[in-house]
Amino acid sequence: MNIQELQVRNVHFGEGIPKICVPVVEKTKEEILSQIEKVLVEEPDLIEIRMDWFEKATDKEAVRDLLRNVRTMAGDMVILFTIRTSTEGGELTISTEEYKQLCCMACESGCVDLLDVEAFMQEGLLKQISEAAHRNGVYVIASNHDFHKTPPKEEIERRLEYMIANDADIAKIAVMPLCEEDVDTLIRASEEYYAGGNEKPIITMSMGELGRNSRIMGEKDGSVVTFASLGQASAPGQIPIRNMKELLAQVHQSC
Repeated sequence: MNIQELQVRNVHFGEGIPKICVPVVEKTKEEILSQIEKVLVEEPDLIEIRMDWFEKATDKEAVRDLLRNVRTMAGDMVILFTIRTSTEGGELTISTEEYKQLCCMACESGCVDLLDVEAFMQEGLLKQISEAAHRNGVYVIASNHDFHKTPPKEEIERRLEYMIANDADIAKIAVMPLCEEDVDTLIRASEEYYAGGNEKPIITMSMGELGRNSRIMGEKDGSVVTFASLGQASAPGQIPIRNMKELLAQVHQSC
């Protein structure tokens, strides 16, 4: 498969072993910074700041202050800024306009490298936020989460292609399997996305214990990032980072 490599700081997405992202899901500024300190010891490729967990997530000044502290502490580590709304399994209920303003503010802060944008919140929103992000040198991961089922393979491919067509740099989809066949559907959709001539990188995963293997198979099916936990997981089925590193190395040896 041909994957168009994306370089963010010193991380090359689409090259070699999938990159490991550890989400930080804490409520206070102090807890977030303390957790980042612990995560840095484990040397992931990037850190996701789950801003929907932050107790002051809608306070722009508090968010700016937190991001400045995160950037200083993280150094050259790639930082992914995410507001996961309640409609897609997150902790925050927020209006579309507030969501847009917070995403744009994060991009303008100069403190984040990647921005997660929920692809189907409102027609046209993904492209608008992507344009704002790119003006500020921030790359966009468009995302979609289905915690109830796994859509048909063709629908998964359609959603991924929609995200890329609306200016995302990486397209991400996470689905819930109800049987082992659902996991196979997700993996085949990932493979056929590239087989259809698409080259921009994607992140795909099947959630829960049933979908565990999909989180380590990225080098074979083209998913360029996998999410691992340190402490509390941000989604069902996440594997602790130390175990994840071992599993990815085993898959790499078999490739």
